[in-house]
Amino acid sequence: MRRPRAVLFDWDNTLIESWEIIHESLRQTFLDLGREPWSFDQTKAWVRRSMRDSFPDLFGADAVRAEHLFYRHYRADRLRRLTPLAGASATLAALHRDGLPLGVVSSKKGDLVREEAAQIGWSGYFGRIVGAGDGPLDKPAPEAVTLALEGAGIGAGPDVWYVGDTGIDVTCARNAGCTAVIVSADTPRDGDCLRVPDHQVVDHVGLHGFLRAHGIAI
Repeated sequence: MRRPRAVLFDWDNTLIESWEIIHESLRQTFLDLGREPWSFDQTKAWVRRSMRDSFPDLFGADAVRAEHLFYRHYRADRLRRLTPLAGASATLAALHRDGLPLGVVSSKKGDLVREEAAQIGWSGYFGRIVGAGDGPLDKPAPEAVTLALEGAGIGAGPDVWYVGDTGIDVTCARNAGCTAVIVSADTPRDGDCLRVPDHQVVDHVGLHGFLRAHGIAI
């Protein structure tokens, strides 16, 4: 793998820990709609695509109401519970010091990701933070990656790393022709399909070693 010219990140569970609040918000949404809530493992297996793409399949005619309910629960408590993953701040700081353009491509609503980045104090690291609803198509469409790179003077390609934690992040990188780097101990899958990244590490400590191997001081 070549040294990157730019690095894009997924947000949830790549840079911040959010599985618990996502699961609780989804559980409350199921209950509000009179449905049997999912287990935590079911939530982790399902949550990949944006709500614009996934909720119609899950909730049918109730999709719009379900989205409203989910975000009502999510917004109520998210900033208090917002927790960066161990080592994520050091990752971003090192890449920023190196002068690499950074961005975010998330399946979460863009305004929420930008609010969360500001709350943590990370806004200054990113040229563009792109989330669901910010463009005509959401992640994993390549248009989301193109939007995140706007202003950086760099087009999507193998010298752009997309760093995520699930199979849909590999799919997003592949769709845009970028290099897929996964930070997770889990096997990346997109639905039932195995997705093999270009490189995988267990956590940000492992990612730090990978960055050093590509000449980035950390």
